[in-house]
Amino acid sequence: MSKLFDVEHQLAFYGAYHHNPVNVAIHMVCVPILLWSFSVMASTIPVPASFPVLNYTINQYLTFELNWASIHSILYLVYYFALEPVAALLYTPQLTLSILTAIAFSKDPTRVSQAMILHGISWVAQFLGHGVAEKRAPALIDNLVGAVVLAPFFVHLELLFKFGYRPALQKKLDADVEKELARIKKEESEKKKGGKKEL
Repeated sequence: MSKLFDVEHQLAFYGAYHHNPVNVAIHMVCVPILLWSFSVMASTIPVPASFPVLNYTINQYLTFELNWASIHSILYLVYYFALEPVAALLYTPQLTLSILTAIAFSKDPTRVSQAMILHGISWVAQFLGHGVAEKRAPALIDNLVGAVVLAPFFVHLELLFKFGYRPALQKKLDADVEKELARIKKEESEKKKGGKKEL
């Protein structure tokens, strides 16, 4: 449980599955699309009558409602603040824009169908990134919750690192990822040896 809020541990786990530059590039494009399209779909799920009615339309492209999508985004943001507060603060405008546009987009059923197609395409692209570029199963196979929850924040931090955000943290994470990759390769090698012995 203590490791749940350990930013270095969580990002090293995620980074070990997203080490190949091509796979990282695919995720940097597809993860925000996945989060946004999920929010569009989640916005259509009815909420209990006990929910407070909070609805504010800024314009036809930006709308806020207290619904499952906005709650989902708030919970993600709270977790990111617990992991790395400054990076979470810098991510807040992006996530806010994502949820406001997603809720507005969800008002048209035709657009919801488009979001579903976009969601599916983004998943396929990511699986291809793992299978073809990374040459290993995605993180969600080993840790579904960690992979899905961490993905948007990992992509955000990758972008921040490119602009010089906390170089010491980046260096530490790179070293931790290399250690994790070495551990995984060792485990895979031992499994192969064990399989050959059984034959």
